This record gives sequence, structure tokens and C-alpha cells, in this order.
Amino acid sequence: MRTSRLLGLGAAAVLAVGLAACSSSAPTSTDAGADAAAASDGTFPVTIEHVYGETTITEKPERVATVAWANHEVPLALGIIPVGMSKATWGDDDGDGVLPWVEDKLEELDAETPALFDETDGIDYEAVADTRPDVILASYSGLTQEEYETLSKIAPVVAQPGIAWGTSVEDMVTLNSTALGLAEEGAALNADLQAQTDAALEAHPALKDATLLFAYIDPSDLSQISYYTAADTRPGFLHENGLPLPAIVEENADSTEFSLTISSEDADALADVDVFVSYGDESIIPVLQADPLLSKIPAIAAGHIAVLGDATPLAASANPSPLSIPWGIDEYLAVLEAPLVSE
Repeated sequence: MRTSRLLGLGAAAVLAVGLAACSSSAPTSTDAGADAAAASDGTFPVTIEHVYGETTITEKPERVATVAWANHEVPLALGIIPVGMSKATWGDDDGDGVLPWVEDKLEELDAETPALFDETDGIDYEAVADTRPDVILASYSGLTQEEYETLSKIAPVVAQPGIAWGTSVEDMVTLNSTALGLAEEGAALNADLQAQTDAALEAHPALKDATLLFAYIDPSDLSQISYYTAADTRPGFLHENGLPLPAIVEENADSTEFSLTISSEDADALADVDVFVSYGDESIIPVLQADPLLSKIPAIAAGHIAVLGDATPLAASANPSPLSIPWGIDEYLAVLEAPLVSE
């Protein structure tokens, strides 16, 4: 996904395409989150720094629109119904454009589904404008400069703080909640999400010190292995919560691309991987184990492969978000742990 997270959630095309680096002068995600938290005590105006400069919000927004993956979950988690949000086109189990954890929250708030922006072919600026927003939240996104500038003609925009699609859950919550004048509530939400994550990790002790590689291997072309870097929130989230990175990811820790590719002839570089995490279905496991090169990887030879499914809610929850964590963090970690405890 560029303007839609559809393309960033397991499709081979995404794994093969890296994201361009952001300006070296851009604030890092962590720095930007800290700056935003310090900037607001619930009063306005507030100014939030991001990759394209800074955005000042002069008064508390009443009509909140969001674009890109999961940004709408922050206002929802804080009890605010967006006037419009990105349509889910990957991981949606019933075809209504809303992921199950968002459906649950809307039901809890006794709210109708907001206007849905279909971003499959890019941001629908007209649809966003039709919602007459006071602010547009996109702190977790890959907005281009042009997209940011066009959206800014509609309302103030909170863009990503650094690397495209590299904003952590914590910083997404901090930035978006600050823009709403709810910095303290955002901090409390982050604390709650961290507590839930810590409890789930404690319940799955086999993951402690395990190296997991989020990878994609095309069954029709076993000659290369694509894997997610630390810039992506999938491995990034686990690493932030204490899990080590595989050596190949650690060696490329400075990469600003969310995925890289190596030849299967270099599979020995993955000797320290404890669990391969991939999409699709479990039919891929015997295919990988039968390949003369890939079968040399100890994790593959041992069957230590966690399969998340294809376009399922569970697969979508691998990109952790404010509502998906309480919805499914335990099940998600159980799938990752299973290859280590099934013997």
C-alpha cells in the first residue's frame, strides 16, 4: 500500500517494492511523538511536527477524518466517531469495508459506520472533502508530498513523522490524540495497550528471545526470499517489545525500505531465524521444505513456519493498531509461538 495499506499487508508486490527514504532532516517517529506529547495539554492551538514540516491546529476539531491504515482507531478508542475513514480492503472478513475490531468498537459506541474512503486507486480527495473535516489524521501512512499538500487544502493534516509506514503504534496514538486535544487520554491508552501486550507476551514464553523473520516466498518462484525490515511495524512492534531481530534484519537496521530481497542461494544468511512468519496457507510448508536451497534453512527444515493466512483479520492484525491489540494480540502471538511448542 502507498495510499492504501492493502498493498502493505502480505501481497508479494509490496514485499518486492521498497519505500523511498524520508528527508534526513525529518524528525524520527519517537522524537516526533515526544514533541507532540509535550506540545499539548488539551489546549489549542497545538503544533505537530512531521516529515513535511509542521501542522498547527488552532482549535479543538469537531469533525475528524482519517486516511490510510488504522488512523481512525485512535479517535474511536478515545470515544470519538470519525466523519470519514479509510475503507478496509485487506483483512475484511465480511466485505463491509470495516475490520472486525473496528466493527466491535462502533457497536460499543452505538455508532453508525462513518463514510468510507476507498483508497485502492489513491486517496479520494472529493470524498474526504465531502465530510467537511476540521482535521485529517494520517500519522501512520505513506503520504507523498503531493498528497499531503492536496489534503492540506481541505483541512490541517497530521502526516507521518518520518519513514513512510514506519510509525509505531505508540507514536500514532500520541500524534493523533494530541491533534484532538487528548494527549493525556492518548498516554493512558498507550499505557493500557502496553500492559495488554506485556501480558500476552508473558502468556507465550516460548517467544522470549526468539528471532522471527516476516517473509514472503512466492510458491511459483522459490529463487528469492523477500523479508520485512525493522522499518516495518510488524517486526518493529515485536522488537520494541523485547524480541531480538534476526541477524539479516539487524544488519539492515538503517534501511528506510520496509522490505528487502535476497537470493535463495544466500539462504545461509537466515541460519539464526527461529520462526519464519508468512502469509498464505500451510500448503506452502512442504513446498519450502522440498526445495534444495530453502530446506537448508534450519527453521524451514524443522517446520518452524507460522502462517497467518491470506487477507484474514488475523493476518491484518500483524500490523498492530490501537483496536486490533485488545481484539487479537493473544491469538496472534499464539500463532507465532505454535511452531516452537508443537514438537
